[in-house]
Amino acid sequence: MSLGQHLVELRKRLIWAALALIVGMVVAFFITDWVIWLITGPIRQIAEAEGDAAKVELMFSTVTGAFDLRLRMSFAIGLMISAPVWLWQIWAFVMPGLTRKEIRYTVGFVAAAVPLFFAGCYVGLLVMPHVIEIMNSFVPDGGASFFDASYYYDFVFKLLIVVGVSFVLPVFLVALNLAGVMSGKAILKGWRVAVIVAVVFSALATPAADIVSMLMLAGMLIVLFFAAAGLSLLFDRRRAKRNADILPPGAVA
Repeated sequence: MSLGQHLVELRKRLIWAALALIVGMVVAFFITDWVIWLITGPIRQIAEAEGDAAKVELMFSTVTGAFDLRLRMSFAIGLMISAPVWLWQIWAFVMPGLTRKEIRYTVGFVAAAVPLFFAGCYVGLLVMPHVIEIMNSFVPDGGASFFDASYYYDFVFKLLIVVGVSFVLPVFLVALNLAGVMSGKAILKGWRVAVIVAVVFSALATPAADIVSMLMLAGMLIVLFFAAAGLSLLFDRRRAKRNADILPPGAVA
């Protein structure tokens, strides 16, 4: 294909991806009430525990604040809903230029990364109520907790994204191994550093007083790291065996 044909193909793929995103945003706009109800569960729990709902509320500080929040949520949710379409458009545009081996690696990477990302988001959703509850415990007697809706959404959204991405990092280690950048032994050799990083990250992502959430998150990350190291060692062994079968007797690899 010529450069002009590539640009026409790219435009077609972008149009389909944009249409899918718009449809996803429209659908997402009608379920924002359910999403808001889901993420504001900790606020209702705090209000119930304190026995005074008027002192614990979700606050919109501007006239258009509620509408703006729904638009932002619609974009984020619509992006996830339309992901199968726009990911396929990206894949369909790039795939003709890939070798069969690269296609196999890419499919394997996506098949592992996507479930791990959503699993991480789910873990973040489980940790989030504990984080908010403990942070609210520092409000002094006589004080009131008015959660700014925009800030509250940003906090929850960033927490879910950070935990979700942290679950995908072991997949990148396996990808580096398959690319020949790091061996399985090199990955496993850094287990002490990985454990320290996992604990520090979990301590930063969760309140210092919430030891249970911190240990749960750190434990999951450490298990994922050792799983990535184990897979890398397995791939190294298979690669070494395949090279030994290919090389003639007496040859040096």
